[in-house]
Amino acid sequence: MRRLKDSASVSIIAVFASLNVVCDSLIGPPLFSSGVWYSWVFMSEPLTGIILGPWSGFFSNLIGVMIGHFIYFRGAEEFLFMLGAPIGAMISGFLYRGKWRIVLIYYLALLGTFFAMPIAWQLPFWGMWDVYLALGCLLAVIVVMKRKKNLWNVKSSARLFYILALSAFIGLEADVLFRIFIFVPCQTYQLFYGFDLNALQAIWVLGAFETPTKAALSTVMTVIIGLPIINVSRKMGLIPSED
Repeated sequence: MRRLKDSASVSIIAVFASLNVVCDSLIGPPLFSSGVWYSWVFMSEPLTGIILGPWSGFFSNLIGVMIGHFIYFRGAEEFLFMLGAPIGAMISGFLYRGKWRIVLIYYLALLGTFFAMPIAWQLPFWGMWDVYLALGCLLAVIVVMKRKKNLWNVKSSARLFYILALSAFIGLEADVLFRIFIFVPCQTYQLFYGFDLNALQAIWVLGAFETPTKAALSTVMTVIIGLPIINVSRKMGLIPSED
Protein backbone atom coordinates (compact mmCIF):
# COMPACT_ATOMS: atom_id res chain seq x y z
CA MET A 1 0.00 0.00 0.00
CA ARG A 2 2.85 2.36 0.82
CA ARG A 3 4.44 1.66 -2.55
CA LEU A 4 1.18 2.51 -4.28
CA LYS A 5 0.96 5.82 -2.44
CA ASP A 6 4.60 6.60 -3.21
CA SER A 7 4.05 5.76 -6.87
CA ALA A 8 0.95 7.97 -6.97
CA SER A 9 2.90 10.83 -5.38
CA VAL A 10 5.74 10.55 -7.88
CA SER A 11 3.23 10.38 -10.72
CA ILE A 12 1.34 13.49 -9.71
CA ILE A 13 4.61 15.40 -9.18
CA ALA A 14 5.65 14.37 -12.69
CA VAL A 15 2.28 15.44 -14.10
CA PHE A 16 2.57 18.92 -12.58
CA ALA A 17 6.22 19.19 -13.65
CA SER A 18 5.10 18.47 -17.22
CA LEU A 19 2.34 21.06 -16.91
CA ASN A 20 4.89 23.63 -15.77
CA VAL A 21 7.18 22.73 -18.67
CA VAL A 22 4.35 23.38 -21.13
CA CYS A 23 3.33 26.66 -19.48
CA ASP A 24 6.91 27.92 -19.22
CA SER A 25 7.66 27.01 -22.84
CA LEU A 26 4.92 29.23 -24.24
CA ILE A 27 5.38 32.94 -24.88
CA GLY A 28 3.34 34.95 -22.38
CA PRO A 29 0.19 36.98 -23.05
CA PRO A 30 0.54 40.12 -25.22
CA LEU A 31 0.69 42.67 -22.41
CA PHE A 32 3.27 45.27 -21.50
CA SER A 33 6.63 43.65 -20.86
CA SER A 34 8.11 44.80 -17.56
CA GLY A 35 10.34 41.78 -17.07
CA VAL A 36 7.93 39.59 -15.06
CA TRP A 37 6.51 36.32 -16.37
CA TYR A 38 7.54 36.19 -20.02
CA SER A 39 5.77 32.83 -20.24
CA TRP A 40 2.49 31.36 -18.96
CA VAL A 41 4.07 29.66 -15.92
CA PHE A 42 2.18 32.02 -13.61
CA MET A 43 -0.97 30.07 -14.51
CA SER A 44 0.27 26.71 -13.20
CA GLU A 45 2.48 28.02 -10.39
CA PRO A 46 0.04 28.44 -7.46
CA LEU A 47 -1.95 25.29 -8.17
CA THR A 48 1.28 23.25 -8.15
CA GLY A 49 2.07 24.30 -4.60
CA ILE A 50 -1.50 24.02 -3.38
CA ILE A 51 -2.03 20.47 -4.67
CA LEU A 52 1.42 19.01 -4.07
CA GLY A 53 2.34 20.89 -0.90
CA PRO A 54 5.11 23.47 -0.42
CA TRP A 55 8.16 21.25 -0.88
CA SER A 56 6.93 18.90 -3.59
CA GLY A 57 5.36 21.91 -5.29
CA PHE A 58 8.68 23.76 -5.19
CA PHE A 59 10.62 20.91 -6.79
CA SER A 60 7.93 20.10 -9.34
CA ASN A 61 7.76 23.72 -10.47
CA LEU A 62 11.56 24.03 -10.41
CA ILE A 63 11.91 21.04 -12.75
CA GLY A 64 9.25 22.55 -15.01
CA VAL A 65 10.81 26.00 -15.32
CA MET A 66 14.34 24.61 -15.71
CA ILE A 67 13.28 22.56 -18.72
CA GLY A 68 10.95 25.28 -19.97
CA HIS A 69 13.73 27.87 -19.91
CA PHE A 70 15.88 25.64 -22.11
CA ILE A 71 13.03 25.15 -24.57
CA TYR A 72 12.09 28.85 -24.63
CA PHE A 73 15.45 30.49 -23.97
CA ARG A 74 15.18 34.02 -22.57
CA GLY A 75 18.81 34.65 -21.73
CA ALA A 76 21.16 33.17 -19.16
CA GLU A 77 20.19 35.76 -16.52
CA GLU A 78 16.60 34.50 -16.57
CA PHE A 79 17.72 31.25 -14.89
CA LEU A 80 18.20 33.34 -11.75
CA PHE A 81 14.87 35.17 -11.92
CA MET A 82 12.98 31.95 -12.70
CA LEU A 83 13.52 30.78 -9.10
CA GLY A 84 10.66 33.09 -8.21
CA ALA A 85 8.16 30.64 -9.73
CA PRO A 86 8.99 27.62 -7.50
CA ILE A 87 9.20 29.97 -4.50
CA GLY A 88 5.74 31.30 -5.35
CA ALA A 89 4.41 27.75 -5.60
CA MET A 90 5.97 26.95 -2.21
CA ILE A 91 4.44 30.04 -0.56
CA SER A 92 0.99 29.15 -1.94
CA GLY A 93 1.43 25.64 -0.54
CA PHE A 94 2.41 26.91 2.89
CA LEU A 95 -0.46 29.39 3.17
CA TYR A 96 -3.06 26.91 1.90
CA ARG A 97 -2.02 24.64 4.78
CA GLY A 98 -2.23 27.48 7.31
CA LYS A 99 1.53 27.93 7.83
CA TRP A 100 1.41 31.71 7.77
CA ARG A 101 4.53 32.41 9.86
CA ILE A 102 6.92 31.32 7.10
CA VAL A 103 5.00 33.43 4.60
CA LEU A 104 5.02 36.52 6.83
CA ILE A 105 8.76 36.24 7.52
CA TYR A 106 9.40 35.93 3.78
CA TYR A 107 7.37 39.05 2.93
CA LEU A 108 8.81 41.19 5.70
CA ALA A 109 12.41 40.14 4.99
CA LEU A 110 12.28 40.84 1.26
CA LEU A 111 10.27 44.05 1.54
CA GLY A 112 12.55 45.27 4.33
CA THR A 113 15.62 44.59 2.20
CA PHE A 114 14.07 46.39 -0.76
CA PHE A 115 13.25 49.55 1.18
CA ALA A 116 16.71 49.54 2.76
CA MET A 117 18.09 50.39 -0.70
CA PRO A 118 18.27 54.16 -1.37
CA ILE A 119 17.18 53.73 -4.99
CA ALA A 120 13.93 52.11 -3.85
CA TRP A 121 12.73 55.48 -2.52
CA GLN A 122 13.23 57.04 -5.95
CA LEU A 123 10.83 54.63 -7.63
CA PRO A 124 7.05 55.21 -7.77
CA PHE A 125 5.72 53.91 -4.45
CA TRP A 126 2.40 52.93 -5.99
CA GLY A 127 4.22 50.81 -8.61
CA MET A 128 4.17 47.85 -6.21
CA TRP A 129 0.58 48.30 -5.06
CA ASP A 130 -0.24 44.66 -5.78
CA VAL A 131 2.56 43.47 -3.47
CA TYR A 132 1.26 45.75 -0.71
CA LEU A 133 -2.25 44.40 -1.30
CA ALA A 134 -0.93 40.85 -0.98
CA LEU A 135 0.76 41.74 2.32
CA GLY A 136 -2.47 43.34 3.53
CA CYS A 137 -4.40 40.19 2.58
CA LEU A 138 -1.81 38.08 4.39
CA LEU A 139 -2.17 40.16 7.57
CA ALA A 140 -5.95 39.81 7.37
CA VAL A 141 -5.59 36.04 6.93
CA ILE A 142 -3.33 35.87 10.00
CA VAL A 143 -5.91 37.74 12.10
CA VAL A 144 -8.60 35.31 10.92
CA MET A 145 -6.45 32.26 11.67
CA LYS A 146 -5.58 33.48 15.15
CA ARG A 147 -9.07 34.58 16.17
CA LYS A 148 -11.35 32.25 14.22
CA LYS A 149 -9.34 29.22 13.18
CA ASN A 150 -12.39 27.40 11.86
CA LEU A 151 -12.76 29.95 9.05
CA TRP A 152 -9.54 28.74 7.40
CA ASN A 153 -10.84 25.23 6.90
CA VAL A 154 -9.98 23.57 3.57
CA LYS A 155 -12.41 20.73 4.31
CA SER A 156 -15.29 23.18 3.85
CA SER A 157 -16.30 23.49 0.20
CA ALA A 158 -17.82 26.92 0.85
CA ARG A 159 -14.58 28.27 2.34
CA LEU A 160 -12.26 26.51 -0.08
CA PHE A 161 -13.13 29.15 -2.70
CA TYR A 162 -11.57 32.10 -0.87
CA ILE A 163 -8.76 29.97 0.61
CA LEU A 164 -7.68 29.02 -2.92
CA ALA A 165 -7.94 32.61 -4.13
CA LEU A 166 -5.90 34.06 -1.26
CA SER A 167 -3.28 31.29 -1.35
CA ALA A 168 -2.84 31.75 -5.11
CA PHE A 169 -2.66 35.56 -5.04
CA ILE A 170 -0.26 35.79 -2.09
CA GLY A 171 1.95 33.08 -3.62
CA LEU A 172 2.07 34.84 -6.99
CA GLU A 173 3.03 38.14 -5.40
CA ALA A 174 5.70 36.32 -3.39
CA ASP A 175 7.14 35.30 -6.77
CA VAL A 176 7.03 38.95 -7.90
CA LEU A 177 8.69 40.05 -4.67
CA PHE A 178 11.55 37.59 -5.19
CA ARG A 179 12.17 38.94 -8.71
CA ILE A 180 12.15 42.48 -7.35
CA PHE A 181 14.64 41.41 -4.69
CA ILE A 182 16.98 40.00 -7.34
CA PHE A 183 16.45 43.01 -9.60
CA VAL A 184 16.93 45.92 -7.16
CA PRO A 185 18.61 44.92 -3.85
CA CYS A 186 20.91 42.50 -5.69
CA GLN A 187 21.48 45.25 -8.29
CA THR A 188 21.09 43.03 -11.34
CA TYR A 189 19.34 45.98 -13.00
CA GLN A 190 22.88 47.37 -13.38
CA LEU A 191 24.96 44.19 -13.54
CA PHE A 192 22.83 42.40 -16.16
CA TYR A 193 21.00 45.15 -18.02
CA GLY A 194 22.79 48.45 -17.40
CA PHE A 195 19.52 50.26 -16.55
CA ASP A 196 19.58 53.75 -15.07
CA LEU A 197 17.02 55.36 -12.75
CA ASN A 198 14.80 56.56 -15.61
CA ALA A 199 14.59 53.05 -17.05
CA LEU A 200 13.75 51.61 -13.62
CA GLN A 201 10.98 54.16 -13.12
CA ALA A 202 9.46 53.26 -16.50
CA ILE A 203 9.58 49.55 -15.61
CA TRP A 204 7.85 50.25 -12.29
CA VAL A 205 5.03 52.11 -14.04
CA LEU A 206 4.47 49.31 -16.58
CA GLY A 207 4.67 46.67 -13.87
CA ALA A 208 1.91 48.39 -11.90
CA PHE A 209 -0.52 47.45 -14.70
CA GLU A 210 0.93 44.25 -16.15
CA THR A 211 1.73 42.19 -13.05
CA PRO A 212 -1.64 42.61 -11.26
CA THR A 213 -3.46 41.71 -14.49
CA LYS A 214 -1.58 38.43 -14.80
CA ALA A 215 -1.90 37.69 -11.08
CA ALA A 216 -5.66 38.27 -11.21
CA LEU A 217 -6.00 36.01 -14.25
CA SER A 218 -4.06 33.22 -12.55
CA THR A 219 -5.99 33.60 -9.29
CA VAL A 220 -9.33 33.25 -11.08
CA MET A 221 -8.15 30.21 -13.03
CA THR A 222 -6.70 28.60 -9.90
CA VAL A 223 -10.07 28.81 -8.20
CA ILE A 224 -12.01 27.56 -11.25
CA ILE A 225 -9.65 24.66 -11.97
CA GLY A 226 -8.50 24.00 -8.41
CA LEU A 227 -11.88 23.23 -6.87
CA PRO A 228 -12.66 20.18 -9.06
CA ILE A 229 -9.03 18.99 -9.09
CA ILE A 230 -8.84 19.01 -5.28
CA ASN A 231 -12.17 17.19 -4.95
CA VAL A 232 -11.16 14.50 -7.45
CA SER A 233 -7.67 14.15 -5.93
CA ARG A 234 -9.17 13.62 -2.47
CA LYS A 235 -11.54 10.93 -3.71
CA MET A 236 -8.64 9.17 -5.45
CA GLY A 237 -6.50 9.41 -2.31
CA LEU A 238 -3.79 11.43 -4.04
CA ILE A 239 -3.98 14.14 -1.39
CA PRO A 240 -5.29 13.76 2.18
CA SER A 241 -8.82 15.03 2.75
CA GLU A 242 -7.71 17.18 5.68
CA ASP A 243 -4.71 18.65 3.80
